[in-house]
Amino acid sequence: MKTLIVEDDFTSRLLLQELLKGYGPSHIAINGQEAVTAAGLALAFGEPYDLICLDIMMPEMDGQEALKNIRAQEEAKGILSTHGSKIVMTTALGDMKNVNNAFSSLADGYLTKPINKTKLVETLKQLNLIP
Repeated sequence: MKTLIVEDDFTSRLLLQELLKGYGPSHIAINGQEAVTAAGLALAFGEPYDLICLDIMMPEMDGQEALKNIRAQEEAKGILSTHGSKIVMTTALGDMKNVNNAFSSLADGYLTKPINKTKLVETLKQLNLIP
């Protein structure tokens, strides 16, 4: 499972890397703009990310905007969101507005910080990323 961790906070990045290290390689982006670029390059090379863990509150471009841009890139390549990267929002924001916005923009999952290993693994199983 190839993962892109999009997180501007060092500690949160490190935690996600530790939790996901046994499942395959992970790359890092520190803001939404880097995430859109990384996802676009992976798509262009025919090796899209299986999982994108996307924070919402970030500089340059927030996670909600990055989510829309990543899904637009997939759509431009003829990839439906159900067949694209699995995008899980990993954020401190648990309010209904942000949750609804994420799912309206075709997020596949939503986890609030601090990220709990059991919930993360459960989400990965629900998304058929791990057995």
